Amino acid sequence: MKYLPLVWSGIWRKPGRTILIFLQVTVAFVLFGVLQGLKTGVQHAVDAARADLLIVHSRQDFLFSPLPLGLLAQIRSVPGVKAAIPVELSGGYYQKQENGMGIVSVLAEKGWTDAFTFAIAPQYLAAFASTRTAALISEFDAQKYGWKIGDHVPLVTRVPQKNGSTTWAFDIVGTFTDSDVAVSRYKILVNYAYWDEGRASGTGDVNHFNVAVTDTDQAVAVADAIDRRFANSSHETKTESLRELAQQQVQQIGDLDFLIRAVVGAVLAALLFATATMMMQSVRERTPELAVLKTVGFSDRSVFFLVLAEAGVVCIVAAGCGLALATLVFPFAGRFVFGLGMPRLTIAAGLALAATVALVSAAVPAARAARLRIVTALAER
Repeated sequence: MKYLPLVWSGIWRKPGRTILIFLQVTVAFVLFGVLQGLKTGVQHAVDAARADLLIVHSRQDFLFSPLPLGLLAQIRSVPGVKAAIPVELSGGYYQKQENGMGIVSVLAEKGWTDAFTFAIAPQYLAAFASTRTAALISEFDAQKYGWKIGDHVPLVTRVPQKNGSTTWAFDIVGTFTDSDVAVSRYKILVNYAYWDEGRASGTGDVNHFNVAVTDTDQAVAVADAIDRRFANSSHETKTESLRELAQQQVQQIGDLDFLIRAVVGAVLAALLFATATMMMQSVRERTPELAVLKTVGFSDRSVFFLVLAEAGVVCIVAAGCGLALATLVFPFAGRFVFGLGMPRLTIAAGLALAATVALVSAAVPAARAARLRIVTALAER
């Protein structure tokens, strides 16, 4: 602690340069924290996806190759199937196109929520099943649009009704929450019967079937059994768990770990070069001052550690500020990318990286300062 005034004085000898280094390190570790938080969010989404919930869709195309509702009975007859519910997906918007929303049509039979990740209060379930035009909305959308139970909500969709209109009206009977963090909050649940009867085309078709299995360990066997049942038919299926689908989505963007390591590595390499250059210049400018320190009794080792301490304080404090800023961003980013977080291990790793950057960037300048010859240094003054 007795050397702290010397360290502090050395840091602020050139305020402009110190501030520049501080900002560079801060920005670098904001990026480090955000990328690591993104990785954590993606991993959280994959881990949270249920392995016991299967999605049965067309082998040809998930979104644009519908399956007939008639497959439902055969799927339910497969051993190990606990519940199977048809699902039709569409899209629309409320009032203006910026308010996009997914429309999920489900067959509201007894126990249908077993095949979903929704949590719905019993009274809302009962109202949904008994009301033809019923809709359940997410709590997020209820807050965003000010919707409440009993509201009559019109949505403009891509699906025309038999009367030619593309505007569908729904009556809000309750709210729901979704434990699947990988899906959007912007969605509304409606009755498949109402949707199917009202649309001008595609009657009797569904996008996919949600299937819950009785035993998670048998999920793969049940999926294979379903696909074998429709093999070589005009409607071949492909059955995957929610977790498998989540993993595929991650794989589509490439090796996320490699991308994050590459970006962080490039940023740290640039930071290391910039910091080392500035430290070298700082030591060069302070050569006479360092010689005076040696004259009054500071050893080579003391001078070496003083220079390292200056770099360490700046880098570690700046890294801490960067990680704190990244943490503050997550609550806002979490509205769009769920599961973001800053684990304590990431914070510790970030501070350790900052210390490493400080040591490596200041090692050569510190060694040069330690090897200064007093007579030569003062003679150049």
